[in-house]
Amino acid sequence: MAELRNIAQGGDGFALIAEAGVNHNGDLALAHRLIDAAVAAGAHIVKFQTFVVDQLVAPDAASTPYQRRQGGPQDQTALLRSLALPREAWPELRRHADDAGIGFLSTPFDLDSARLLVDLGVDALKVPSGELTNTPFIAELAGAGLPLLLSTGMAELPEIDAALAAASAAPAVALFHCVSAYPAPPEDCNLAAIPALHERFGVPVGWSDHTLGADAALAAAALGARLFEKHFTLDRTLPGPDHQASLTPDELGDYAARIARAIAMLGDGRKRRMPSEEENAPLVRRSWHAARPLPRGHVLTAEDLVALRPETGLRPSQAIAGRRLARDLRAHDPITEEHLEEHPERDRG
Repeated sequence: MAELRNIAQGGDGFALIAEAGVNHNGDLALAHRLIDAAVAAGAHIVKFQTFVVDQLVAPDAASTPYQRRQGGPQDQTALLRSLALPREAWPELRRHADDAGIGFLSTPFDLDSARLLVDLGVDALKVPSGELTNTPFIAELAGAGLPLLLSTGMAELPEIDAALAAASAAPAVALFHCVSAYPAPPEDCNLAAIPALHERFGVPVGWSDHTLGADAALAAAALGARLFEKHFTLDRTLPGPDHQASLTPDELGDYAARIARAIAMLGDGRKRRMPSEEENAPLVRRSWHAARPLPRGHVLTAEDLVALRPETGLRPSQAIAGRRLARDLRAHDPITEEHLEEHPERDRG
């Protein structure tokens, strides 16, 4: 969890949140297995979703089209009741994550769930995209004194402005650019919003990734994202709304490794000769060499000089015509400063 705290406060590194979400299907044993899979994949944090159904949806709220396409109930209440874990499950899952050495988060969808998670000692609270316009809820979460992670799926800029204003009491805030479609079409990713949101709001901006595969995450990393969130499942054929748009454990491990490599490749942006180039540089760079045998005391002319590999003499960018030789040179000898007499200007000094 140190990675998350560091990035939320503007530090270096990256953090991958393995989004177990509701892919436990209401089965506590499956939730425990998801924690172990997240650890094996190399994720930094495993995250679930905590909610009290009656505080989240009206009894007649319809389920979303993508949820129905996965064979779920027609109403959200029935669907969410099938995916809820009992209150006593959360301390057990938190202890498991602690024992396994992975950070533990869960997204609260109501204040009772938020209080439960705060009492468990979570290090941050995640505000899902569907709650971004619920500014009274965000303000209550901000008052808990924990960093807030705000997902911005479906959002317009004024809505993000209002959400950040509501979150002003939080000690740190990070945004997640997000496309709330499952899976998200590549043409809708709009990843250029990541640096744009960072420039506008001055807070870290991550990528909550609902696309298939890892391509979007690599592009997001190149655009500055250092917080990543990705759904995963033990089996994409399981019933439930999110399994088909989730990574398998092996795919999650590959996803984590590819992000780490991409960020390592990006480096710090300071152009310089890299360690791996040191052995090649002197062999492929040119330097001044003698075009023919030259005696000591000779004043060099352009015809006396040839730029050849290796770079064991003075660089061709250094003008040495008109300088006097301090020693004899054979043809093709590299010319160094030791082969030349002092500049007249230096003699006068």
